[in-house]
Amino acid sequence: MKVSRWKAVCSYDGTDFGGWQSQPDGSGIQDHIENRLSSLLNTPTRVIASGRTDAGVHAKGQVFHFDATWNDSPELLINALRGGLSEGIQITRLRPVPKQFHAQKSAIKKTYLYRIYLGYAPALESRYCWNTERIELNMDKMVEASRHWLGEHDFASFSANRGKEYESTVRILHSIEFKQKGPRLTIQFTGNGFLYKMVRSLTGGLIDVGRGRYEPIMMKTFLEHKKRTHHIVTAAAKGLCLEKVYYA
Repeated sequence: MKVSRWKAVCSYDGTDFGGWQSQPDGSGIQDHIENRLSSLLNTPTRVIASGRTDAGVHAKGQVFHFDATWNDSPELLINALRGGLSEGIQITRLRPVPKQFHAQKSAIKKTYLYRIYLGYAPALESRYCWNTERIELNMDKMVEASRHWLGEHDFASFSANRGKEYESTVRILHSIEFKQKGPRLTIQFTGNGFLYKMVRSLTGGLIDVGRGRYEPIMMKTFLEHKKRTHHIVTAAAKGLCLEKVYYA
């Protein structure tokens, strides 16, 4: 029987999980998916994702791959996989791919969306946005600040230590887009990759600019410092969502 490589796209509400990565207590989203696949396929099965998301962070389009022998249709596999997962995790797409496909190494860029609610969010939204004070944000200054980050830069100042050194903290930010409707503000980041807590740190910096704590040029100054300081605030995990992973 032939072993095939499978590419899957999944969404999840990260509130009740310990992040994507497998955890000692089994609370990682990876744990839930691997346990279900291992049970379904009657063999230990490991999945590899496009990247980790932290505890409390959500995903609309996380991508992972795994190798498995399956002699029926992809439709039967995705339905069987869906049937045994927590209701907070949903497999949205599944298909066989060439063996050279790698969910992490083949990715060329990602889009993250950060949601902010200026004030107290309605109950049905509060799990998915950062509630801030009822303040007026200067959007023009926030946009001006964001322009200092576009292109290729060393984002060490806007990352956190995950317990191991990065090979490189240089990343490319292709775009940062803002949309506001009443108290609801979204900031969309698209780049070739992101460091640990990078999007949440960039968001924290933008909010501080918007509320008048810093002038936009300070975001360039912090960036060029290339070292994390207490001036950088990390926005809440629950406002962040991995929207899409792109492949060539």
